Amino acid sequence: MNFWSNRSIFLTGATGLVGYWLTKQLVDLGAYVVTLVRDQDFQSPFFSTELYKQVTVISGELEMATVERALTLHEVDTVFHLGAQTLVGPAFRNPLETFESNIRGSYHLLEACRHQAKYLRNIVVASTDKAYGTSPVLPYKENMPLVGKYPYDVSKTCTDLIASSYYHTYDLPINIVRCGNIYGGGDLNWSRIIPGTIKSFLNGESPLIRSNGLFIRDYFYVKDAAQAYLDLSEKGPDFKGEAFNFASGEPLTVLSLVKILAELMGTEDLEPKVLDQTQAEIEEQYLCYQKAQDLLNWTPQYSLKEGLQETLEWYQAYLQKDPTGICV
Repeated sequence: MNFWSNRSIFLTGATGLVGYWLTKQLVDLGAYVVTLVRDQDFQSPFFSTELYKQVTVISGELEMATVERALTLHEVDTVFHLGAQTLVGPAFRNPLETFESNIRGSYHLLEACRHQAKYLRNIVVASTDKAYGTSPVLPYKENMPLVGKYPYDVSKTCTDLIASSYYHTYDLPINIVRCGNIYGGGDLNWSRIIPGTIKSFLNGESPLIRSNGLFIRDYFYVKDAAQAYLDLSEKGPDFKGEAFNFASGEPLTVLSLVKILAELMGTEDLEPKVLDQTQAEIEEQYLCYQKAQDLLNWTPQYSLKEGLQETLEWYQAYLQKDPTGICV
């Protein structure tokens, strides 16, 4: 039997990109998975692939009573908290909703965990590289300060610090995950650069770049991200309170990323349209994952091109069935 077989898991954010792949992997490993789902988004692979039929779904918001009931009723011993508003643009337009979801939702979950602490082996909380904010020194390392400035970044800085406070104050068995820009099949937020570019190229159109094209990011394949969550949780009790960066180690500009996709898809003749319209975004971000490598023996298994190729194949299959990008 593997580590996850028959283990009782509570997971938020199952309809999101990482949440879907992590849930799928846990189910494949034989875990008993309980998910909290606010919106029944039937475009999400969580529903369209019928993964939801293989788990227990609790409908509701990230409220303390709802979470504590789930933890108690299902005798949960491991928590993955990925539920959040994850888009920078909507956070800029409606910061209150982002703060409510990401900050309030997190302390409600952690307070429920505090009440059930003696039964919990590990709690993994999703943060992000954006929690670090703008830094004159890169790559980000885990001992650097968290100084988000813009609404989304601040919401994740707060989530990160609140999680850390629950460890330091109440000794909850918490670990924090900070990843770069995660991509992969199943991300139906077409405003994001990778799904949006692939969809444009498949439609014979020039992709739109919201920034000036020179922003630097670390693009991190979702299967590596899901495995990182599992690896950290398995060893997490030995590193209570610790945060870990996970990344591809291949930072590059947006224009360079689009060029690689064009080469993979044979669409080099379609020049991207650079809009230079972004607001409240950090220009350069990438992470050092040396700590995860040293303590968890973790390294990414996919190169950027390997991850992009698998992602491309997923979208080709998906959009051939439904050219509009809406699940049928």
